[in-house]
Amino acid sequence: MARLAQTAGLTDIQQEILSTVRDFVDKEIIPVATELEHRDEYPQAIVDGLKELGLFGLMIPEEYGGLGESLLTYALCVEEIARGWMSVSGIINTHFIVAYMLKQHGTQEQKDHFLPRMAAGDIRGAFSMSEPALGSDVSAITSKAVKDGDEYVLNGQKMWLTNGGTSSLVAVLVRSDEGHPEGTPPHKSMTTFLVEKEPGFGEVRPGLTIPGKIDKMGYKGVDTTELIMDGLRIPADRVLGGVTGRGFYQMMDGVEVGRVNVAARGCGVAQRAFELGVQYAQQRHTFGKPIAQHQAIQFKLAEMATKVEAAHAMMVNAARKKDSGERNDLEAGMAKYLASEYCKEVVEDAFRIHGGYGFSKEYEIERLYREAPMLLIGEGTAEIQKMIIGRRLLEEYRFQG
Repeated sequence: MARLAQTAGLTDIQQEILSTVRDFVDKEIIPVATELEHRDEYPQAIVDGLKELGLFGLMIPEEYGGLGESLLTYALCVEEIARGWMSVSGIINTHFIVAYMLKQHGTQEQKDHFLPRMAAGDIRGAFSMSEPALGSDVSAITSKAVKDGDEYVLNGQKMWLTNGGTSSLVAVLVRSDEGHPEGTPPHKSMTTFLVEKEPGFGEVRPGLTIPGKIDKMGYKGVDTTELIMDGLRIPADRVLGGVTGRGFYQMMDGVEVGRVNVAARGCGVAQRAFELGVQYAQQRHTFGKPIAQHQAIQFKLAEMATKVEAAHAMMVNAARKKDSGERNDLEAGMAKYLASEYCKEVVEDAFRIHGGYGFSKEYEIERLYREAPMLLIGEGTAEIQKMIIGRRLLEEYRFQG
């Protein structure tokens, strides 16, 4: 039988890229992932290997030294990487979103300055929207930029910054009331700043502090941090796109493709959970036969495999829609919602198949069981996705009465 979650219509180049990534995952990630995760250790050797493969420049245009591949190719690579260890896909994702935002919205000078080094992996990207009291209400951002001559002075506290310590370029969303009259809607008075910094923790440039890693239940290895701005001075030419007030739309464009990425991660983790479950079911014996021969387990495996296939199909559809140049917020929201929910369910079913051993840290499924919940909230909770989906459906099916 063919592997689950195959994708029809791929080019020879796409198939070659995916085959290379899959081999790398099987040989370089899966054998060490659980040990590194338990130590909460940054996977430097793995990241160096991905850099050599050119994955940091996968979607960056060839003119800037990248591979110029599609969102679909990228999403399928992320699916494979997350199958090995979801944290590694997170390292790639935040970098990719910043590169995408630069490609779509940056000035020519910003593209020329950042994209070649991002393609080479010499600059690692991170992006920052959330704040300690923010949740999903982006319009409630309180971090602020004030114009001072040819610079802006930024103050505020940001939260849940993936790659906060290891990144050297952060796209930060703040309020910027300058040039926007009182009463301007919040989403029209936000600006994205391109903040360069030294990798590491503590004060990484004057006025900018990365306090340290947040200790998490799962999603370990990758650093998740706060970001504190206290009189941080940024040149005006580091406003993304060169014009203030467009930050909300720029970030939402990045998050839209980020949702395809999270859907791909959910697909990858679910695939690995299914693999672990179906393997264990054929090895474990009860009542004189492998538990895979019990109808109850076969039913469970059938449900798991069907969910893996359905989530993969929706993720591929959302990526292809974006690649075609069409609006895909509906498809991306559906894919992210379904893939993250199904991932949680498939992982839990694999956990149940393992029985008591699933609770042991010696078994890989224990790690997946702690990682899956992050996908339920990353790039917008299920409730946010359903709001997006519901509003778009009402636009498409507006009652003409």
